[in-house]
Amino acid sequence: MAKLKILVVEDESIVAKDIQNGLIKLGYVVPAIVASGEKALEEIDQARPDLVLMDIMLKGEMTGIEAANIIHERYEIPVVFLSAYADDNTVASAKIAEPYGYVIKPFKEKELQTTIEMAIYKHEKDMLIKRERDLYHSIVENKESKDSIFVRADFRLNRIKFEDIYFVEALKDYVIINTSQNMYTTHTTMKEMVRILPVKDFVRIHRSFIVRLDKIFSIKYPDLVIEGKMKVVPIGGLYRKELYSRLNQI
Repeated sequence: MAKLKILVVEDESIVAKDIQNGLIKLGYVVPAIVASGEKALEEIDQARPDLVLMDIMLKGEMTGIEAANIIHERYEIPVVFLSAYADDNTVASAKIAEPYGYVIKPFKEKELQTTIEMAIYKHEKDMLIKRERDLYHSIVENKESKDSIFVRADFRLNRIKFEDIYFVEALKDYVIINTSQNMYTTHTTMKEMVRILPVKDFVRIHRSFIVRLDKIFSIKYPDLVIEGKMKVVPIGGLYRKELYSRLNQI
């Protein structure tokens, strides 16, 4: 596993060096030490650290809180504040920047390590939730599309034509959209997928399956076979009547 890169933003050189040495001792990489918010933003563009340790009171026109606000909005990199102050006004101002931790100077190395690890963990979870939320919104916002939906995968939106979807399968809090070539996993519900997919083309056959009607190869209750993939899926008793009513039978 690659070592975490931590940018140190501290305008007291002796303190900054101590922090750097402590971080290296703990197994982190310190790509740079900078003394101002302006320099921090410049360095982030170059180093792309995993986390920023930011003193609140800095030299220059920009405070650590102002710099953290920009980092949060522009880069989505977690910031942990370092400060010798813990008064109500300072803490209240710091909250605005949504930091992932607040460490009071002087601090112990173990305290700093614990704060860093918790911040990284929480940030990863937050980014996962954000990607899932963005994916959900992308599906909902494109539900009026006549022939496709957009699904976020590999950090990009992928357009999936309805005609390419073979079936949708529920998996706990997720659904898997199966096409001829790929599977796309998204955090949503079957109820929402029923609402999004064109009614004329899709039918729910089980609490865990939605199929495209023209992808059905054969039916022998209580199973159905999907064309091409020859995937066998179950037909739920509550959905049997609806399925058969949607078929052209002779």
